[in-house]
Amino acid sequence: MLILYGVLGVCCPLNSQNSELKPSEYEIKAAFIYNFAKFIEWPDSSSQCLQDSAIIGILGEDPFGIILERVIGVKTIRMKKISIQRYSNIRNVQECHILFISRSEKERLPTVLNQLRQRHILTVSEIDHFTEQGGMIGLFIENNRIRFRINQDTIEAANLRISSKLLNLASNVRHSEETVF
Repeated sequence: MLILYGVLGVCCPLNSQNSELKPSEYEIKAAFIYNFAKFIEWPDSSSQCLQDSAIIGILGEDPFGIILERVIGVKTIRMKKISIQRYSNIRNVQECHILFISRSEKERLPTVLNQLRQRHILTVSEIDHFTEQGGMIGLFIENNRIRFRINQDTIEAANLRISSKLLNLASNVRHSEETVF
């Protein structure tokens, strides 16, 4: 279990005295996004499974810059090369495996999530209360560490399967019967 925490970067503080040795906030978030794919299964019938590459998309203003490409490098997801796509509008999002929804989309979030409903796309964001609004994985900072919440019901509604290992690492797992805060 400790190895899994390390892989996801849960134990990496954001600021320290040796900041040049510690990854930045967005390097850690990029590693999270990459590693989430290791614990998600997409349906075999999905057209995404037939593609030559796994696609990570960013919707809205890109907070990563070149960091995502640098962290991903030549890594693969289930033996598929990773392609990174940037989208300025939800209408431009075609097929992708993981979609990071930028804070710039906060006002449009209900529309964005509605248009992604029933698509086999894992949604990730750092927008406050993302999982309570129907997003799948919400990233947040707590005690100077990157953490994440999971909305398991939304993931299952998209016909994605999530590993129990990832569920165990989440700060909380949301189910539809829970109260919205």
